[in-house]
Amino acid sequence: MRAIYLATMISALAFAGSSLRAQQAPAPVATPPAPAASTAPATAPAVPAAPPLPIFKVFQFPDNMIPRIDGKDDDWAMVPDSYAITLADMHDDEHKHDKPDPKDLDIKVKVGWVKGLNRLYFLYEAFDNYWDFADPGLHNDTFEIVVDGDRSGGPLIPGFRNNPDQDEMDAHFSMHGVQAQNYHIMTPYEGKDWAMAWGCQPWDKELPWSNHAQNYTFKSGQSGHYTLEFYITPFDYAGCEGPQRAVESELYENKLIGLSWAVIDYDDGNPNGKNNGFWNLSPEHKMYGNATLLREFRLMPLEPQLRKPIEAKWSFKVLDMNRRLVAFQDESEGQITSWKWDFGDHTDSSDQFPIHQYKAPGQYVVVLYIEGPAGKSRLSKIWDVVIR
Repeated sequence: MRAIYLATMISALAFAGSSLRAQQAPAPVATPPAPAASTAPATAPAVPAAPPLPIFKVFQFPDNMIPRIDGKDDDWAMVPDSYAITLADMHDDEHKHDKPDPKDLDIKVKVGWVKGLNRLYFLYEAFDNYWDFADPGLHNDTFEIVVDGDRSGGPLIPGFRNNPDQDEMDAHFSMHGVQAQNYHIMTPYEGKDWAMAWGCQPWDKELPWSNHAQNYTFKSGQSGHYTLEFYITPFDYAGCEGPQRAVESELYENKLIGLSWAVIDYDDGNPNGKNNGFWNLSPEHKMYGNATLLREFRLMPLEPQLRKPIEAKWSFKVLDMNRRLVAFQDESEGQITSWKWDFGDHTDSSDQFPIHQYKAPGQYVVVLYIEGPAGKSRLSKIWDVVIR
C-alpha cells in the first residue's frame, strides 16, 4: 500500500510541475505558412465577341406587280440597290482567292416575296470569264441555294444526320431535304434539268412549287453575262412521299427565314477538274447540309413609295358556329383614325378588331369603313360570312 501511495504522489507532483511550467513558459509565436504556389492559370485577356452578322432583306412586291418568270430583269427595276447582295458580301471559303475579281467572276442577287404567296423570287445576274456547262453531270457552274423557311435549323443531308448509326439510305428517305431544302441550280442549264433538288423530293423543283427562266448568248468555255429568274417554295416539311403531305412555310411581313447560297465556279472545262472557287454567303462551309449555319433574311414590308395612302382590308374567322360567333380582323393599310363595321344584320361596331355574335343564320354582306388623314376607304365582302 505504501508503495502504491508513493507512486501516486510522485505522478501527481510530476503532472503539477509540468502544468506550472506550461503556464509560465511564453506562448510560442506561430510561424505563418509559406504561400502556396498558384496552380490557377493566368487570366487570359478577354477576346471581344464577333459582331453579329447583318440581316439581309427580302423585297416585297405589290400583289399587282408579281414578277413574270421570263429571264428578264425589267420586273426588278423597282427593287432598290440596298436589297442587292454581291460577291463582296461573300467569301471563297476554299481560299483560292483572296478577294473577288470582277474580271473573273461577278454576281448580283436580289430576293423578293409577295404577301399571300409562300414563294421566294430570285434574280441572279452574273458575269463569268469562263462558263462551264458542257458536261451532262453535276460538273457545272452552279448557284446553290439552301432555304429553311421556319428557321428550325439542323441537318438536311444524310452526312450530318443526328443518328450516326442510322443507315445512310434510310436517312436519305427519312430526312434528306425534309425540313430545309437545297437546290443545285445549273448556270446555265443546257441539255439538263434546271436544278438538282438535293434530297428525296424532286417534285419541289417543278410547277407549281417552282418556276424558272434564263437568258444568255455565250457557249460553254466562253465569257459573258447571264440572267436567271426563278421562284421556289420553302417547306417546313417536304417528304419523299410527295406533295400531298407537304407543309409550306408560311411567309409574312417581318418574318425571319434561314437562307444562304454559294456560287461554284469551274474554269477548266474538265469534268474531273476541281472548281476555281466556292463563294459562300455563310461564314460556314457546311451550310449546304446544316440549316443552323444559314444567314438571316427578313421579309420586308412594302417600300413606302409602293404603299397606298389608305386602303380598307379585312378578314374573319368563325370562332364558334353553334353560337354564331365571328372574329373580324382589320388588315387595312395607311394611317387610320376610325373604323366602322357594318355586320349586315343591322348592327355595327367602331372597334378595330370586333367579335360579333349573329342572332340568326344567313349569308351576310359585311362592310368595313375606315378614315384617316389620306381620306376614306371601304371594303365589302358579299356572302363570305355564312352562318348556320
